[in-house]
Amino acid sequence: MQSANEFIAKGDYESFLAFCTADTKWVFVGDRILHGREEVRAYMKEFYQEPPVFNVEKSIEEGDSVMVTGEIRLRNKAGKYEHFDYCDIWRFEDGKMAELKAFVIEKHGSSLLSSE
Repeated sequence: MQSANEFIAKGDYESFLAFCTADTKWVFVGDRILHGREEVRAYMKEFYQEPPVFNVEKSIEEGDSVMVTGEIRLRNKAGKYEHFDYCDIWRFEDGKMAELKAFVIEKHGSSLLSSE
C-alpha cells in the first residue's frame, strides 16, 4: 500500500493503477462509484490535476483489509487548495487493491496541512 501511495505522490498514476485489480471498485460514499481501472484512471485525470498531498494519521491492517485515516489536500480547477478529512477502507485480492470504500469530508476553516 505504501509503495502504491508513493506513486500517487509523484503523479505516476499508471504505476499506481498497476497495484489495482482490473475490476477494482471504488465507492466514494455519498458521491460516486467507479468500476474498473479505466474509470479510476479517468477520475484521477479529472481530479488529480497535480498530485494530492496526504497526511496519514492512522493505518490499521487486518487480514486482507487496510483502513487509513487522515487529511488530503487537492488543488481544484481554479488553482486553490481544498482540504478534506478521509477514511479509506481497502480490500486486497492477491496483493492488489480490489475495492475501496472512501469517506471524504471537506474541511472548512483551518487545516493541519500547510496551506497555499
